[in-house]
Amino acid sequence: MKLSGGPENLGRIRTFAYKYLRFKSSIYARVVYIIAILSFILFIAFGAIFNSVYGEYLDKVIRQRGNDIGSIIEGSLYYSMLKNDDAALHSTLDIINNMSGVDEVNLYDHENELVHSSIFADTVRNSDPDCISCHADFGTMFPLKDKVYKIIDYQSACNMSENNGGHRQLMIRTPILNEPSCYTASCHFHSADEEVLGSLIIKVPLESLDKAVSQSSAEFFLLATLTTLILVSVLIFLTNRKIRKPLTALITASEAVSKGDRNRRLEINPNLLDDMRMVSLAFNNMLDNLDAANKELENWSHQLEYKVQKKSEELSEIQNELIHIERIASLGKLSSSVAHELNNPLSSILTYAKLVSKKISRMDLDEKFSGTLLKHLTVIEKETKRCGDIVKGLMDFSRKGQEDFKNIHLHQVLKETFDLLEHQMKMANIHFYADFKAANDFVFCNENQVKQVCVALLVNASEAVTENGEILMRTGNPDAEHFKIEIVDNGAGIRAEDIPMIFQPFYSAKRQASGIGLGLAIVHGIVQSHKGRVDVDSQPGKGTTMSVILPLVKD
Repeated sequence: MKLSGGPENLGRIRTFAYKYLRFKSSIYARVVYIIAILSFILFIAFGAIFNSVYGEYLDKVIRQRGNDIGSIIEGSLYYSMLKNDDAALHSTLDIINNMSGVDEVNLYDHENELVHSSIFADTVRNSDPDCISCHADFGTMFPLKDKVYKIIDYQSACNMSENNGGHRQLMIRTPILNEPSCYTASCHFHSADEEVLGSLIIKVPLESLDKAVSQSSAEFFLLATLTTLILVSVLIFLTNRKIRKPLTALITASEAVSKGDRNRRLEINPNLLDDMRMVSLAFNNMLDNLDAANKELENWSHQLEYKVQKKSEELSEIQNELIHIERIASLGKLSSSVAHELNNPLSSILTYAKLVSKKISRMDLDEKFSGTLLKHLTVIEKETKRCGDIVKGLMDFSRKGQEDFKNIHLHQVLKETFDLLEHQMKMANIHFYADFKAANDFVFCNENQVKQVCVALLVNASEAVTENGEILMRTGNPDAEHFKIEIVDNGAGIRAEDIPMIFQPFYSAKRQASGIGLGLAIVHGIVQSHKGRVDVDSQPGKGTTMSVILPLVKD
């Protein structure tokens, strides 16, 4: 027979098997198994406790009932036995036979032979109450002088009579002891030496008691079963609510997070167990930390991208600056060659101007005319010398500063630097002053590099001031061992947060100026190579003082 929908059924079976195996291996399944086993053990323990306690109670009830019925029967037969009145005994036994609480009453003599029985009085019954007929050792079955209680099962051979109705019986065997009332009575012939005159065996039915016990046992086991089921249900419900649901929520949240849902959080209910609350809080804190870490990584990524972009721009600017530096180097070479080329014509102009001046002074010309010509020639000679000085300064500045250090007086170097830039300052409409008042200017240095430092600082100062600004270059001795060069301007100044960074390569505090800030970095390197330092004192809007402090030559 072919089943319809085979693949669907197979898929459902696999899904069910997967869920069952997953449930079987889960913590909740283990807890349910433990609860079931403990409940079964508890149920068995309840049954054992009930059987033990109820059995002892039942034994006491049976003995008490036997004692009560035995006492009543013994009291009823006592007077008849004392008088040896057979008619009264049979009458009493007939009455007892009709009682619902007694099955048999048998009276035996001292030789254990049946003398009287309540069964004899009933002509309908055919049973044999004489125990000797079945038990030849009847005398040894019971103690001689002790009262004995024995429960006879309805399946035993001694309890198969029609009178018992097929139920259990309590057999009470009471010895009839020889009392003074017996051996002193006129109707008896017992001597005082006889101890036991016979025995009385009473059989009490236990049918009603067994029914009550069976009903009580059934009710107890039903109650125990219901109690166990309720307990198991409550435990499973609480376990499902307190353990399974939080664990399921934790697993679901973990799976969601593993798929990329970082916004998932566990709900912290006030009714959660402490362990579950701690696990949930730890899980939420972990997700918060992961979220913060991811955000931080994203921020770092953005910052890194920004920094890479900035560095790329800086590298591009560095490349442009290197090209510019190369151009400046080429320009330096060109200016050196041009200076050499200009130096010769300037020397010729100066020479011919002097020759012309001498010839005019020797010629007999009008004094006014000759004076005017000499004056013009003097101006030509003076300006030619100034051009020569400028060319000489360009030649000195274009030379490489790789010569050895030597001891020189820096005032002369500073004067040459001042002369080199004085015309440029005038063209920029800047008031340029010099104040060389240092008492000692003898320094071990490289002349060209010191001149380069001063030129760089003066160029920066000229870019910081506005039109009609002022720049002062002065010297001094802060102590007996140092020489200080100060470049003071009244320009825009430098912000306090920018001062620690102005000597870093490619940093510039001049927002509108060209270049990328290599000037002060080179200045700082040159001054350090001279074992000196550079100090900065600046206030925005009030100007800047750049101080170069170099060690003096010791005597």
